[in-house]
Amino acid sequence: MTGRRSVNKAACKRLAAELRAEIGLGPMDALDPWRLAELYGIGVIALSALALSSEVREHFTVVRPDAFSGALVPVRTGAVIIENDSHLLTRRRSTMAHELAHVFGEHKFGTSLVNERGCRLANQAQEDEAAEIGSELLIPFEAAKRLACRKATNEEVALQFGVSADLARWRMDATGARLIARRQAAARRASGT
Repeated sequence: MTGRRSVNKAACKRLAAELRAEIGLGPMDALDPWRLAELYGIGVIALSALALSSEVREHFTVVRPDAFSGALVPVRTGAVIIENDSHLLTRRRSTMAHELAHVFGEHKFGTSLVNERGCRLANQAQEDEAAEIGSELLIPFEAAKRLACRKATNEEVALQFGVSADLARWRMDATGARLIARRQAAARRASGT
């Protein structure tokens, strides 16, 4: 799915809908990303389960918990997700969906995770596509439209899908769901229906 052009949102939407359907989810159902990972045989390792020094563990869980949310790590012919289980569940769901999206988007791993300066290497096109697929897995466009028509708040959307209010707000804005709902309401008023 990845290319040099911008993200193909329609393709991301189709892929996410297929994946959600495979585990029996309708557009208004919350995704359990760990269940999806298990279905596809993708291992998930909690940061707390890794054999790390107490100094390293404290750095990523207390001192700078925002420095690491998760990573997809190649292992032989597959991959595992390492997730920072010190984060709130809403954040962990978002991280898991994003990392799973890299798998389902068939994104290629580089030969290194960091450059010579220790900075994380990332293919921006793949990151953008993973963000789109992951957010569509969590809050499908169809659900965003329905909730916008019901005038659901960001907090209500977040509660419905088990995500943060910030992610709900971003998704409702990025999909244009509220704009679509306003236009539909205006068209109904104009036509008198």
